[in-house]
Amino acid sequence: MQAAKENEMNKLILGLAAVILPLSALAQTNEIRGRVTDSLANPVPYAVVVIEGTYISTQTDGDGAFLLHSKSDSGCCLIVHALGYTDFRKCYDSPPPNVNVIVKQSPYMKDEVVVSATRVDNNSGVAFTNVSKEQISQENFGQDLPYVLNNQTSVVTTSDAGNGFGYTGVRIRGSDATRINVTINGIPVNDAESQGAFWVDMPDIVSSTENIQIQRGIGTSTNGAGAFGGSLNLQTELNRRNAYSDLTLSGGSFNSWRATAKAGTGIINKRWSFDLRLSQLGSDGFIDRGRSDLRSWYLSGGYYGDKLSVKAITFSGRERTYQCWNGVPDDSIMAGNYTYNPAGIYYDSAGTELFYKDQVDAYGQDYYQLHFILQGNEKWMFNWSLFATRGKGYYEEYKEDQSLSDYNINDNSSNVNDLIRRRWLDNWYYGIVYAAHYNSGKNISMTIGGASTIFDGKHFGEVIWATGLPAGETLGGHYYDDDAQKTDHNIFVKVNYAIGEKIHVFGDVQARMINYSFTGLDSTGAQLPQDADFLFVNPKAGIIAHVAKNQTVYLSFGVGNKEPNRDDFTNSSPASRPLHETLYDVEAGWKFGSNKLGMEVNLYYMLYKNQLVLTGKVNDVGAYTRENVAESYRRGIEITVGYNISKQFNISGNATLSQNKIGEFHEFMDDYDIFIQQENVFLNTDIAFSPSVISAGVFTWNNGKGINASVIGKFVGKQFLDNTSSYTRQIDPYFTLGLNASWTAIRPGTKENQKLSELRFGVQVSNLLNTMYSSNGYTYGYIYTGMQSRYNYYYPQAGITVMGMVSMKFGGE
Repeated sequence: MQAAKENEMNKLILGLAAVILPLSALAQTNEIRGRVTDSLANPVPYAVVVIEGTYISTQTDGDGAFLLHSKSDSGCCLIVHALGYTDFRKCYDSPPPNVNVIVKQSPYMKDEVVVSATRVDNNSGVAFTNVSKEQISQENFGQDLPYVLNNQTSVVTTSDAGNGFGYTGVRIRGSDATRINVTINGIPVNDAESQGAFWVDMPDIVSSTENIQIQRGIGTSTNGAGAFGGSLNLQTELNRRNAYSDLTLSGGSFNSWRATAKAGTGIINKRWSFDLRLSQLGSDGFIDRGRSDLRSWYLSGGYYGDKLSVKAITFSGRERTYQCWNGVPDDSIMAGNYTYNPAGIYYDSAGTELFYKDQVDAYGQDYYQLHFILQGNEKWMFNWSLFATRGKGYYEEYKEDQSLSDYNINDNSSNVNDLIRRRWLDNWYYGIVYAAHYNSGKNISMTIGGASTIFDGKHFGEVIWATGLPAGETLGGHYYDDDAQKTDHNIFVKVNYAIGEKIHVFGDVQARMINYSFTGLDSTGAQLPQDADFLFVNPKAGIIAHVAKNQTVYLSFGVGNKEPNRDDFTNSSPASRPLHETLYDVEAGWKFGSNKLGMEVNLYYMLYKNQLVLTGKVNDVGAYTRENVAESYRRGIEITVGYNISKQFNISGNATLSQNKIGEFHEFMDDYDIFIQQENVFLNTDIAFSPSVISAGVFTWNNGKGINASVIGKFVGKQFLDNTSSYTRQIDPYFTLGLNASWTAIRPGTKENQKLSELRFGVQVSNLLNTMYSSNGYTYGYIYTGMQSRYNYYYPQAGITVMGMVSMKFGGE
């Protein structure tokens, strides 16, 4: 069967080649040659030049020169974007044979420098997607950021509450949040211990986001935890030139709503700028009691000198979310109850099923960033950033039949009691990120940088209520305290070298040093302070060649290393602790762009050594932890296509076809008949939560007069809850269809002296076919009386969901 699957994959690749290769013969009738310089006639290398409304783009070489090929004889508009310069846009009646572009340097456009060390461009052999502010705005109805990215290549999203509010998650190529590196303005966001990024702690961050770059695979050297499946690099809003105020209101199904107010000063005296956002969101959720109460704010202020710019950014989120992370039992789903939520369940003295009303997660996180950008000379630019992230909160839960002695409450009886407990997190994460950027003005660009970060985390628990307290016992103390500290230092060098006009080679090496101090266990189960140290060297290299008109090919190879997460350390002894993971990633691709057609094909092979997965095995301290598997891999093909049918109609889509395998997987199940674990061995199994097919398609109509409508389809193939490829532990494939439409009744610049510069109405209808499906889940099982019992839990997603929106903008851009 495996051979048959590989044969089918080979046939598919050959078939694609048969379609793609003839495109190289397409004649391009017009050449547009040009040169981009600054106001002093210095060349501006690596500027992006685009023919507006087409898929044709290029970058300038070391002398600022560029060459574009256009098949159209009609008029066109050129857009030039260069780091630190104001965007250039000019329209022509016909494709101009020669163009001289002069871009103006702008100190308040240098904000992009702070993200440049984590970004890639068309001269890097990395699979990536840029999501613009306009695209974000079209998708932003208040749900968490993963839902804005749902239709991107190789992306699968999920929501605990089922409708995108509260806890949401994203996977890239099947890799979960702990393997996706997230930065905001170049600052690491992933939790230093668990290594995940929690979007519920950043409500409505989408409304303050300028753009997002998604990198698939290892990508480039970034700060924070290693990118084992991909990275999400966010940049918050750039400055607007003029004073403004915005108000956005949205609401819809499941009592979901969002109110966002924004205001800013624009550029004051060519030097200063301040921006503010306030947001409040709420939803009852699709799942029972899946309510969310979310608040956030964003504040920035900047000074922009001729050489030195300084920008301070702070944003904060507060969430109080009823727990939905237990999922829905499969027997409830089989009975047709897709919304049953067992979280907070307890029984009164009559045996009546009740639910604790404050079974909540209550957490707040504050982010502080201070960015410095220094223009050295025409070849050097420097940036460094100080940051601090403060998080504090708890989750509260009702627990039945507990022994008070387990909570450090003196109780000599054998009674069990009901109680309410809170488990707290109280942490600081702070550090410095820095980079020096060099551009020779000819054929070499280089970035040297790094980061040093410190994480101080406190974990403790308290009981706030209990039945049957012994005489003289009071509540209020901690029943556990577990402090941890993690230091992370990295340095990296990235070099891009142009060989002539058509070939670029790049190299990238990062050294990362980690120390983690925590309270762990020994083989007897006793707690004691422990340390773990790691030194990783992560090299990457590649080549990209412009092989024909509007066509490029690339090849890259990278190595990544990643340390285990908090649970792997604290729930094991030094003897049973897992090893770190290593990933070898090969990416090869082809890109083509013409007036009407844009296409990218990317082949990838990700080979893991010692990948950490759940096996069900109990270690020497009695914990179910992840274990290393010797060999596993992900390999596949990603296809992204866009086609301009006409000026009003566009169709785009993407598809990922992949194989995600573990060579030899050992499953362990508790056998309560003989009190040992039974071991089952599986060969060549699918990696959990890794569908072999992911695809999305969008058909868009834009009448050019303010009306925009899109029909969106998304298909995700079957997934497995564990690594056994068992069809009894499967998430069924699903297809959803959605509609997104907007009408901009008042558009910027359509009236003179207009106070209301934009008025836009929008509607989003998700899951038009009312498909009942789940996008996530988990499983566990055991053996008793000679029978295997298996329990599957799923996270069903909402059926037809409608959200409406009105957005008003006052003032200019």
